[in-house]
Amino acid sequence: MSIKAQEKPLGLKVFVLVFLTLWMFLAAFPFLWTLWGSFKVEGDFFSKADWANAIFGTLTQVETGDRFTGQGYHGAWIQEEFWRAALNTVLVCLFVVTISLTFGTLGGYALSRSTYRYAFWFLIIALIFRAMPPITLVSGYLPVFFQWNLWGHLPTAIIVLVAINQPFTLWMLHSFFKNIPQDLDESAMVDGCTRFQAFRHVIIPVMWPGVITTGLFSFLLAYNDFAVTAMILDQQNQTMVPKIASFLGTTQTKGNVMFAVAAVVSVTAPLFVMIMFFQRQIVSGLTAGAVKG
Repeated sequence: MSIKAQEKPLGLKVFVLVFLTLWMFLAAFPFLWTLWGSFKVEGDFFSKADWANAIFGTLTQVETGDRFTGQGYHGAWIQEEFWRAALNTVLVCLFVVTISLTFGTLGGYALSRSTYRYAFWFLIIALIFRAMPPITLVSGYLPVFFQWNLWGHLPTAIIVLVAINQPFTLWMLHSFFKNIPQDLDESAMVDGCTRFQAFRHVIIPVMWPGVITTGLFSFLLAYNDFAVTAMILDQQNQTMVPKIASFLGTTQTKGNVMFAVAAVVSVTAPLFVMIMFFQRQIVSGLTAGAVKG
């Protein structure tokens, strides 16, 4: 069959290009609209008289002298101290990812190399635990946290998020380790390595994309969590997502809605950058976990 015969018809190429462009625009439109509206005043972005005010910034120009304003970001980050919530989120994500990956790599490697039947049942129990709604688990923790005066603190939220996330990391990393031949372990130990040295110097470098992929999913769990952090953390230690909800809870106060809009953009933008930066590692990690090597 010639190369020309294998080429797709021009009409099909145009259709695919138009469809993908339209699909990408529709998928990105909510974020782009929110990003645009975050630089307007509330009267424009939520205008009932004319939706075009959100585009041209009619009231924004009247109130601020310009068609764009940063009042929403200033009010959220400075006036309402959203930076504290951002710092709390960074701390929570850092510790959740570090602890989950540490125990997940060690546990996943041990379970993947175990010859005992209890390893399988351990993973099944972990899967059942992960399938339970997080809010049902948190409700069981609360009486203990109140009694021991642990409620409201960041370390408490970190412990609970690690407990919820650990079954997922075990399953993910266990599947990655399963795809690595045991001959690598045995060859390294024949050359004089201990089991841990073989794990550290031989196995981890091979499955590094899997570690990055699992770490990213663990990060997203902690970064986007609302149920756990909203129930466990007090107002002084809120992370970003519950903080946004607190803005929306007081919509009668002028400007609070635009604080929430600016905060939503501030929370979402880093995720776009992170996914674009790590897209190759995510794809290679998921592929390595899905295909037998």
